[in-house]
Amino acid sequence: MRLSLAGCVFATLLLAACSPGGLGTSRDTPFAPGLDPRGEAVDGLVVGHRLMEAGQYDQALQAFTRAAGEKGLTGEVLVALGSANLALGRLNQSETLLRRAVAAEPDWPEAWNNLGVVLIERGQTAEAAEIFRRAFALDNGESDSIRDNLRLALAKMENSDYGDELEQEYKLVRRGSGSYLIRKSS
Repeated sequence: MRLSLAGCVFATLLLAACSPGGLGTSRDTPFAPGLDPRGEAVDGLVVGHRLMEAGQYDQALQAFTRAAGEKGLTGEVLVALGSANLALGRLNQSETLLRRAVAAEPDWPEAWNNLGVVLIERGQTAEAAEIFRRAFALDNGESDSIRDNLRLALAKMENSDYGDELEQEYKLVRRGSGSYLIRKSS
């Protein structure tokens, strides 16, 4: 049985009308949607800070690295990278990044505070206390986290046995709302 050209066109249209998606894609597919090239990317710093708050330090470091690629190594990006490295226990990398951050933005108390946290973790208590003093002065004494860190560093300087019995908590701070807490393991 042979169909005429008109019959073939009619059969094709009839079969096309039976398909669930037509020319579009079906929403009930098991595959992820494609990328929207016109879409806006979320700021890497915002993503990184959220991941830091969630305790996902490896992913936060990746997000901060992506932000460095987009924005360059600004003071804010350097502090974020240093804070993520500190949370991962990479004290040398963290100190290097935070020293670059305070050189780039010397009037930013949060950067000085986070550098002080690194130094106290490395056992450089005297330098850390001076850095906490500088951060406290730049902040005009308004940050509870910086004040607490300064208090802990001064107490540790006065009593070298301070950390043996007590668990010490040092607080990393970031620009905007929120802070990170670093606990020294006992």
